[in-house]
Amino acid sequence: MSTPRVPLSILELSAFGSGQTPADGLRATIELAARAEQLGYRRLWLAEHHLNPGISGSAPHVLLPLLAAATSRLRVGTAATILGNSTPLQVAEQLGLVAALNPGRVDLGIGRTPSLAARAERAEKRTATEPVPTRVVDGLVIPTPPPFSFDLARFRAQAELLRRSDDDGDRFEAHVRDIIAAFEGTLELPDGSPIHATPAEGQDVQVWIHGSTAGPSAALAGALGLPFGANYHVAPSAVLDAVARYRESFVPGDLERPYVAVSVDVVVAETDAEARRLGAGYAAWVHSIRTGRGAIPFPTPEEALANPLTPEEEVLVRDRLDTRFVGSPETVRDSLETLQRVTGADELLVTTITHDPADRLRSFALLAEAWGLEAGAVGDRDAKDAAETNDTVGASATVHA
Repeated sequence: MSTPRVPLSILELSAFGSGQTPADGLRATIELAARAEQLGYRRLWLAEHHLNPGISGSAPHVLLPLLAAATSRLRVGTAATILGNSTPLQVAEQLGLVAALNPGRVDLGIGRTPSLAARAERAEKRTATEPVPTRVVDGLVIPTPPPFSFDLARFRAQAELLRRSDDDGDRFEAHVRDIIAAFEGTLELPDGSPIHATPAEGQDVQVWIHGSTAGPSAALAGALGLPFGANYHVAPSAVLDAVARYRESFVPGDLERPYVAVSVDVVVAETDAEARRLGAGYAAWVHSIRTGRGAIPFPTPEEALANPLTPEEEVLVRDRLDTRFVGSPETVRDSLETLQRVTGADELLVTTITHDPADRLRSFALLAEAWGLEAGAVGDRDAKDAAETNDTVGASATVHA
């Protein structure tokens, strides 16, 4: 008897292509949510990105109720709501409002943003140390970290416009605890007197923490007994360390055992060659992010093939190119099985960007069929219920630190 496959979910940015508008990207997201429910995906997460020319997903808390209204069983949520951009009370109230009207299917994924000083320190360390070579762990590529190239001036402008504080990262744990307290009805004023956050209080919002490294986010998710989202698609070089840190830190809380979702970039088409063609704009798209311009509108295959990156430019995005799963349904299915086996993931979170939204919908449909998802059988369960269902999968998985 074969081991059952873990659930698949979707991470959505509301990206749009060259010649398209932000509204096109938002409409495509709503259409995707409805289709994901039909295909049997467990949940759809909305990312939070600001000041990107080709991404309209800058306000996930505004878009979230539109997705909930377009679906009836699919779990919907954020991955991640960035603390520092909103206060804990605002986050709890906004997600609680959606959950009050859509009980049992709202997730809140929380992310931590390091200060500009921490980013600069990271850049200095990466420049001063010898790069770790790319390795292959049981078939999974763990690439060398890319050269640090982010434009700190752009991050500085973004932080100022969003009114972030330098100590937001230091207050991350306190803010997460405040959000949980608002849902649980244990929120207090500074003098210790109780206060009630309506409509958040009593809502069954599943709280997650997402992280890209083996840092404070992974450790806090474990210490609070929360589910954890690890980013293979953003920081593939650190994914195994992040998952290991979470599991080492885990103390039963909301969950009795660890629960990990691992994200990955995917493009599926009928053939490997066609999938590569549809995803040809990915290199230029990632390069625009890493050079500080912000994500550009996703190029057409023809635009990408006519304007390839130079070898020097490609070095900056090589880790992302080597860890994206692109190909036929069978090719991508086998790669996903490897990712799940090596990380011990309880759930896989796929994100797909193509120029034509129809190609993206086709990609998700082909993947759903290859993975064996049951049409209409979405998991309107939170990670706690899913962990119990997935015990046989998790027990057989091998995690490589």
